[in-house]
Amino acid sequence: METITQDRAKEIVKDYRGGQFFTVTFVKRTTGETRVMNCRKGVRKGASGAGLKFNPASKNLVSVWDRKVRDYRFISLEGVRAISIGKRKYRTS
Repeated sequence: METITQDRAKEIVKDYRGGQFFTVTFVKRTTGETRVMNCRKGVRKGASGAGLKFNPASKNLVSVWDRKVRDYRFISLEGVRAISIGKRKYRTS
């Protein structure tokens, strides 16, 4: 497992364009609990087309589709602790 900085972890999650699922471990802002999420970016199925009422980037969030709950969720970028994409695994220092 490669150790990376918090800023690099943010870049990896924000810039990930693959259609594959990835796993991210992060700390939830609202409760402070650690969450492990298997998710995917770029999913459009089931979206209403109305768009969001706020800009997630301005709140340091990334929108993903959560495989477990089968719905859209947000990842708090400043809380990312570990990322697993394909065969690559990262953890923050």
